[in-house]
Amino acid sequence: MKTNASILVVDDHTAVLESLALTLEAEGYLVLTAVDGLEALAILERQPVDLVLADIAMPRMNGYQLLERLRTSQDWVAIPFVFLTARAMDSDVRYGKELGVDDYLSKPIEPEDVLAVVQGRLLRAQQLAQASAAQAPHPRRENPLLDLGRLRVDPSQHRVWIDDRPISLSAREFTVLEYLARSAGRVVTPEELVLASHGLDTNRVEAGTLLRPLVRSLRRKLGYSVGDMGCVETVRGVGYLLNPVGEA
Repeated sequence: MKTNASILVVDDHTAVLESLALTLEAEGYLVLTAVDGLEALAILERQPVDLVLADIAMPRMNGYQLLERLRTSQDWVAIPFVFLTARAMDSDVRYGKELGVDDYLSKPIEPEDVLAVVQGRLLRAQQLAQASAAQAPHPRRENPLLDLGRLRVDPSQHRVWIDDRPISLSAREFTVLEYLARSAGRVVTPEELVLASHGLDTNRVEAGTLLRPLVRSLRRKLGYSVGDMGCVETVRGVGYLLNPVGEA
């Protein structure tokens, strides 16, 4: 685990920022601070960050919106994200998990809890990165054009179209879509998809956590509205199924 990891703390309360900064800096972390999601995004654009600690209720851009931006970005999707919150309602926790949050810290926050969560999440992120780097690419004998109704996938050029409209996808989004396209008509388990997209052999819970933001972003880029599964169907308790895209 990186001993000089950079932590971005996002909260609109100055006292919370100062307290967390002191706790983390005393352990050797580089600490960056922002008062809302927009300021946090500006920091992320300028320099790499290893972990984000963010409040939920903030002006301009709240914690949910910030997390959603990170989870739909190829550059930021893998950054561990922890909510700092006084909101302990089950519905809030469920919503955060649906967006792909890694953990929660409830206010008032004890220094020992912050350090334990930060250390654990950084260690897990490093393990995921190492597993992904160690996974060799799967050899392919050929790369035929994959047609699923109005949806076409070209594995050789990493290109996707609906009709003649090109769809821009991140590398992992494309890998997920291509794998589902090659498995058309079959439900693919989360573990199988994560092995293909992340090079990680893991359990169903962690596979689901890694896949949900990718699948959500993929659906939106394919033109489906929030809450609409579209052609990427979730088969509850089993996995994902890609259906042909029908006529407009």
